[in-house]
Amino acid sequence: MSTERGSSPEREPLTTRTIDGFSRALAAKVPVPGGGGAAAYAGALSAALAAMVANYTVGKRRYREHEDDVRRVLLDAERLRERLVLLVDEDAAAFEPLSAAYGIPKEDPSRDAVLDRAVQGALLCPLEMMRAAAAVIPLLEELAEKGSVLLVSDVGCGAILARAALESAALNVLVNTRALRDRARATEVERECDELLGTWAPRAQSVSRLVFSRLRERG
Repeated sequence: MSTERGSSPEREPLTTRTIDGFSRALAAKVPVPGGGGAAAYAGALSAALAAMVANYTVGKRRYREHEDDVRRVLLDAERLRERLVLLVDEDAAAFEPLSAAYGIPKEDPSRDAVLDRAVQGALLCPLEMMRAAAAVIPLLEELAEKGSVLLVSDVGCGAILARAALESAALNVLVNTRALRDRARATEVERECDELLGTWAPRAQSVSRLVFSRLRERG
């Protein structure tokens, strides 16, 4: 979420737009959506792919031994999809007070405190995106083992999107922590950001590499 875009007029929720409408808004010279909304959307698509693979797996005789596990994965994936979709608009809403805070005259003694509160609010959404995207990755790992082999490419696509969401959201965390005057809080948030990246980005990549390897197998 860049801090260099102007405030926006009253707008319709981003999540009610068509795919074309959302992409047009993303491309336009308007404050939101930006990188944060795109990150949340990528994460939602990742969770949706996990849910799709689970949906095609449940009830199949070949995967009966994994039925309970796959049903659990399906519920978790759908919950994460819904949360990440909501974060698209929550991220946009969090930009408004930040934009207003940057508009306070620099000589105003309240500016620093108001701006710091707004920055802290703005970084919470991308941090939650990171947590949600990270939570999708073990579901995809499980589906790579227990899901329908006919949809293994979708598992790989989901892993790639989950990693993209994780890393994109991290950039939106860091663009805000660098502006945070409370350096102790900035360090705390950046530590969690680094832990999420360090743990889950490699695991997402391992899933996609596994899928690539399987798809290149012959015979």
